[in-house]
Amino acid sequence: MNSSITQEKKNYRIVSALAIFTIFYNFVEGIVATWLGYQDETLALFGFGVDSFIELISGVGILLMVYRIQRNSSSHRSDFEKLALKTTGVSFYLLVAGLIVSIIISLLTSHKPSTTIWGIGISLVSIVVMIVLLRAKLKVGKQLHSEAILSDASCTKVCIYMSIVLLLSSGIYEATDFAYADALGTAGIAWFSYQEGKECFEKAASEKYCHHH
Repeated sequence: MNSSITQEKKNYRIVSALAIFTIFYNFVEGIVATWLGYQDETLALFGFGVDSFIELISGVGILLMVYRIQRNSSSHRSDFEKLALKTTGVSFYLLVAGLIVSIIISLLTSHKPSTTIWGIGISLVSIVVMIVLLRAKLKVGKQLHSEAILSDASCTKVCIYMSIVLLLSSGIYEATDFAYADALGTAGIAWFSYQEGKECFEKAASEKYCHHH
């Protein structure tokens, strides 16, 4: 019995480390992607960067949850955690609105990025990092039988899809100079952001991911 408790503590330490890495990685990725997206006028890359900052909030939410469970495994999700989920949800919806407006403006002005080469590079790095993170989160989430950690892993899966969308749109534009590639990539990122925002509100409204007394 004692060894299983020790293993559980070790697993929660792993979850904390993964959450801290997720926060740090998204912070760096967010700064790099938004700055390069702004410089090259690449809407998809800029939106991807903003999305990284929102994922950062999600990582903070997981850290808070781990801290609460370690103190009292049967406790309900706190109001602060629900507020964090709702804040993340609102942030995703605001990003979606901003991206849709930007797509319309770029289509009306026939705007084209100066280059999308950075989008290719950043998305490739992101895909590799997120696949490693996803596997680690799934492994520890299953060992702890934690719905919250597994649901965080599904957020990481969405990040992989977003990175693939960015890679495809950046690659197509760089290879063919197809005018609408950036707008299509941005629309893909907006769609995934909407799905994530919706999920945040569903989680906040439900105690599904908590242990009941």
